[in-house]
Amino acid sequence: MKLAALFSGGKDSTYAIFLAKKLGHSVDVLLTLYPYSDESHLLHYPNISFTSLQSESMKIPQLIEKTTSNNSENEYEKLNNLITLAKENYSIEGIVHGGILSEYQKDNFSLICEKNQLKIISPLWNKEPKSYMKELLNENFEYIISTVSSAGLNDSWLGRIIDKNGLDELQKLQKKFRFNLNFEGGEAETFVTNCPLFEKRLLIQDSTTEWDGYRGRFEILEAKLKDNA
Repeated sequence: MKLAALFSGGKDSTYAIFLAKKLGHSVDVLLTLYPYSDESHLLHYPNISFTSLQSESMKIPQLIEKTTSNNSENEYEKLNNLITLAKENYSIEGIVHGGILSEYQKDNFSLICEKNQLKIISPLWNKEPKSYMKELLNENFEYIISTVSSAGLNDSWLGRIIDKNGLDELQKLQKKFRFNLNFEGGEAETFVTNCPLFEKRLLIQDSTTEWDGYRGRFEILEAKLKDNA
């Protein structure tokens, strides 16, 4: 099936593309909505502008829309615009999305797919958190933590690449502080810097961090794709 992917640059939307391709689908275009602010309940906010480098590395074209408010109706309208363009230009038959637990997200995306007579593919839906996080490492997904907003996660996690040791630490903290290990509750957000879909690794050249004692953000200021030569 020819698919478009709802793409934020994080581990879940990227891994959903990976799984969709393993299932035999083709992912022909990325759909990226730039949220108005980090208060959006539907969209992923940090470092979204650098998804263009991920798109380039995956050799998958990208369609982008910018929302003009956090109003869900505005986000829905802009997403519908993207899907209409994807249908016209890429003849897509369905949408792949990386949701795991959020009924709110899935219901909204299902409704918009139904309206556009498209199938929805959700390969991560209800994945068990511990096995999923291990699976990401086993499949050579490299990603950083771009935001934290949970007890137990301090500023030392911002910009950190999650490897086996990092996952072991997260599991211990999760048991103590009871957050979602896969961050589906918004405890943290991520950004993929390398994976099997990429032809070139993404190199972060400059960044800044913000931390208020509970919530924090790692913001990429400059990045490029590594020259493999």
